[in-house]
Amino acid sequence: MIDLLLIHPNDQKAVYGDTVKYTACEPPFWMALAAQYCRERDLDVSVLDAEAENLSFEETAARVEQLSPHLVGIFVTGTNLSASTQKMHGADVTCHEIKEKVGKDLPVFLWGLHPSALPKRTLQDGDADYVVKGENFDTMINLAKYHKGIAAFHPEKLGGCYYRQDGEIKGCGPGIALSTDKLPMPAWELLDMKKYMPHNWHVMGEKDPLSAKGRYGVVSASIGCPFHCSYCAISSQFGVKKLRFWDAGRVVDEIERLVLDYDVKYIKFLDECFVLDKGYVSRFCDMLTERHLDVNMWSYARIDTITPDLMIKLRNAGMKWICYGIESGDEAVLGKVFKSQYNTSKTVEVVRQTQEHGLYINANFMFGLLDDTKETMEKTLEFAKMLNPEWINFYSTMLLPGSKDYFDALDKGDIKNDEWIEYSQYSYECKPAGGKYLTPKEVLAFRDHAFHAFFEGNQKYFDMIRVKFGQQYVESIQSMMKNKLRRKLLGD
Repeated sequence: MIDLLLIHPNDQKAVYGDTVKYTACEPPFWMALAAQYCRERDLDVSVLDAEAENLSFEETAARVEQLSPHLVGIFVTGTNLSASTQKMHGADVTCHEIKEKVGKDLPVFLWGLHPSALPKRTLQDGDADYVVKGENFDTMINLAKYHKGIAAFHPEKLGGCYYRQDGEIKGCGPGIALSTDKLPMPAWELLDMKKYMPHNWHVMGEKDPLSAKGRYGVVSASIGCPFHCSYCAISSQFGVKKLRFWDAGRVVDEIERLVLDYDVKYIKFLDECFVLDKGYVSRFCDMLTERHLDVNMWSYARIDTITPDLMIKLRNAGMKWICYGIESGDEAVLGKVFKSQYNTSKTVEVVRQTQEHGLYINANFMFGLLDDTKETMEKTLEFAKMLNPEWINFYSTMLLPGSKDYFDALDKGDIKNDEWIEYSQYSYECKPAGGKYLTPKEVLAFRDHAFHAFFEGNQKYFDMIRVKFGQQYVESIQSMMKNKLRRKLLGD
């Protein structure tokens, strides 16, 4: 028997619906990190990425039975930590299948932002025995040793653990956030790195986009976020609104390891916002540039923290794409979600500077923010067209568990989402929050309309794509636009 089996569940079809063939398959960073942390403390650990191996829930349970672990941990993480809620459906079904096939006595814990935000409800709604809240890898180790029969159960000492006892759910606080100098490099050697694939926009410009398969990696330079956007849930995972940085040299070493040991070229930075500390980013870029590695990287940045000098350094280091959370084209709407420092003129200036310095832009916009109206959403769509970024993501605003907006709505009795799969942006069941002036149906209908309206007949956009990336990517995007998402809320 192995001590601990960590699982990344597979529910891509439910989460992404008809867009599943366009999605990335991302290496599970936090699962690989936890695996290495536990291995270094004398646990026998295995990992199973059911998503990368495209295993059904039944096939996943069969693997668990074959491996015969003392403890199973299911990692409820998506392409970013705030995507945890939409993965709860797959996590719950995976847990249920394990209990049915392997046995109800096999202990299972859940880890991730959603379980950390709602630990008691997570246990009430599903079959898991524990929630490990926050990071708390030491709690995982204690649980594994307890179920192996070599240690007592110490939730009150370690914290960050919710569990069932005598028909009740008990919890022991958030636990302690780990220092980054105690966190190891992820155990990528436990995974088949040839199974991962970057986003379709990330590979634009390649003669053969499929050549990127098996060459995709992820890194993290910092943990957490110091900002207070009301719709964001990130602090539920880490407990505080602060940043913890890995040493810049360690991050450069990890990138070099991915390139040399795993033939990785395409790299995503998992940081909620990589470009925050200008001194840190500058040092990192200088060190990475000296390594002369062939990489195509992307990261998140903020309009109000990036500068032209950093743009130059980032581009020289191998950063090709910058993702900006622009959110809205209406400044009053932005002010209500604590983003009043963003204004449209500054956004235009920074976007143009970014493009002039040879960086491509992935711009994120949100529809259905608290004070949005049909008029302000239309204004956001027109702003996106005017900016003309190389790629866009249009999202419906969700009341993500763990966010201020979610708990405010919960206190008022306004939470309407009954199923976690409704929080998936691309699922058939998707159901946005709505706002003061808009129903969930109106928000979703406008989001889907806006996505197609941005591309269809937008000659300025396709002329840019043709010049920067080639005609095949014009045709690829136009082919993608022929597919329209089916939505239960819209009567499909």
